[in-house]
Amino acid sequence: MAKQNKPDIEEEIIYVSKSELKRDAQQYQQLAQDLASMPKKQRDKLPLTDDLLEAMVVADKIRQKSEAYRRHINYITKTLRLTENVEDIEAAIAVMLNKNNQADVLLNKVELIRNELIEQGDSKINELLEQYPTLERQKMRQLVRQASKEFKTQKPAKGYKELFQYIKEAIMP
Repeated sequence: MAKQNKPDIEEEIIYVSKSELKRDAQQYQQLAQDLASMPKKQRDKLPLTDDLLEAMVVADKIRQKSEAYRRHINYITKTLRLTENVEDIEAAIAVMLNKNNQADVLLNKVELIRNELIEQGDSKINELLEQYPTLERQKMRQLVRQASKEFKTQKPAKGYKELFQYIKEAIMP
């Protein structure tokens, strides 16, 4: 009887399902569409390879031609699959999106502070001046008085907007 040679080292066979391959392909396709739809200034901040940069220039030129644009998105997808730094590109996009979210949070905070200033008056002004010493007490009091007066008489909110802008300039970097 013949001897059966069993290998000492068991090789791991990594099985990738068809569904997983399709999900990966869809992710690359979505990334390609996101990159092509981004404004040029945002794309310049991303770590794109030379091939991808050239593909983006062409995509900008043929955006109006739907079928050619679709085929070009497929080309960008293929280029992304061959690119090694896809994770870096995705991370940079995530940082860009997070900056936008942080700006929204700060704007909401400024609106909240403005409303509290109108409601609470001098006590909130003193508290705010401790946190942000660059603000001027006199100007703050003047803007708060003007905004609350406009709010009570239901006139156009010029002081309300000025107060918002003044606080925003002091708080946001």
